[in-house]
Amino acid sequence: MTRLLWVLPLLLTACAPSMERVAVSEDGRGFVLGDTEEAFVPWGVNYDHDRSGRLIEEYWDDEWETVAEDFREMKALGANVVRVHLQFGSFMKSATEPDGERLSRLMRLCEMAERTGLRLNITGLGCYHRKDVPAWYDAMDESARWAAQEKFWEAVATACSRSPAVFCYDLMNEPVVPGEQGIQPGWLGPEFGGKCFVQFVTRETAGRTRPQVAEAWIARLAGVVRRCDPGRLVTVGLVDWSLDRPNALTSGFPPDRVAAGLDFLSVHIYPVQGKVGEAIRTLEGFSVGKPVVIEETFPLRCGPEEFEEFLQRSRATACGWISFYWGATEAECRADGTIPGAMMAGWIARFRRGIENRAPEKP
Repeated sequence: MTRLLWVLPLLLTACAPSMERVAVSEDGRGFVLGDTEEAFVPWGVNYDHDRSGRLIEEYWDDEWETVAEDFREMKALGANVVRVHLQFGSFMKSATEPDGERLSRLMRLCEMAERTGLRLNITGLGCYHRKDVPAWYDAMDESARWAAQEKFWEAVATACSRSPAVFCYDLMNEPVVPGEQGIQPGWLGPEFGGKCFVQFVTRETAGRTRPQVAEAWIARLAGVVRRCDPGRLVTVGLVDWSLDRPNALTSGFPPDRVAAGLDFLSVHIYPVQGKVGEAIRTLEGFSVGKPVVIEETFPLRCGPEEFEEFLQRSRATACGWISFYWGATEAECRADGTIPGAMMAGWIARFRRGIENRAPEKP
């Protein structure tokens, strides 16, 4: 299997890369392309599922042209980054054996992204569908689970290491450390819309502080990624309640503690009606000396006017924005005749004409 992991990158196009790798700018506030001073501002979408809720791995084998068409549509909208989500159980046959066919398909996705002119945020270790979580993975203790997660990232980062289309690796979507008392009964948080977006990285802190657990987990997995794909950017998709605030729910991943192990901070913020200022203050709490990307956002809990205000005010702190696209065009969303369809249609229209937002303000 090790030999296969080193051969897979060779399946990528043999021509010279047409895309330069993205690096953190010298001032630590944003991104540049390669060794140049040309700014790169992520303006992209989460391609986390299709319009019917299927994850990409559930249809990319039989409906590859659908994926290709969606990538062309995302490019036409003005996106330059696409965030894709990989489930652990779909890419690992066992705790130590990756699925070579799935890795080959991922390589093909990288090739297509490069041809289309899109960069990938590859988010891993997903357990979005409970039914897809292997029983052996769910039964593991912390030590075994972290070791299996290392094998996942070793396989993915090695396979993708030759592709210039990879913007970054996101170690996990919305990881959480449980409280310092007792044992967390399971590894997954509650479902939202039929999917588990939050995961616990351990079930008990065992005498450690929550930030210590978060730091150790990041160090382990980021270390593997950097060994297999040197120079590639590494981040973690943090919930907005990660700030260390008294008497408030927190994730155990405070930005000022976990930033050292990451190349940039990624935060998920959905502004609430009448509380745009609060959302901006939360965003500012993630500004701890590393670039900040709003990795998930959408006018889910506020109107378009307030969301526009949030986008504009966020430019003082954020240097990238990633929203959502689920394979339905603006016209298709409007024809859907539903409130969610109308909301998505409105956002797609806003996204298309929102290119002026792709320039972060300087203090």
